[in-house]
Amino acid sequence: MDAKAFIQKTVSENPVVLFMKGTAEFPQCGFSGRAIQILKACGVKNLVTVNVLEDDEVRQAIKDFANWPTIPQLYIGGEFVGGSDIMYEMFQSGELQKLIPQAAQA
Repeated sequence: MDAKAFIQKTVSENPVVLFMKGTAEFPQCGFSGRAIQILKACGVKNLVTVNVLEDDEVRQAIKDFANWPTIPQLYIGGEFVGGSDIMYEMFQSGELQKLIPQAAQA
């Protein structure tokens, strides 16, 4: 499976997906760490993360997939939401909490 097909499958089969540098337990950059903290604050329990540092093809393909140059990237319900700055703004306004499906909080 090529990187783009992997990304498409991952975002379509999981309610909340974060493409990040590192893992949820050990983020490898401040923006990825911030994204994880925001999702935890939203009560997300069923989070799928993809460490882009493990695969250069996925790291480049995710940027092309959403036409977004930076990582982390959040997908909810198969749709691209944004990076950590957008996540933070949406969290502050309460908009992010409304987007997260109930299944991801169970």
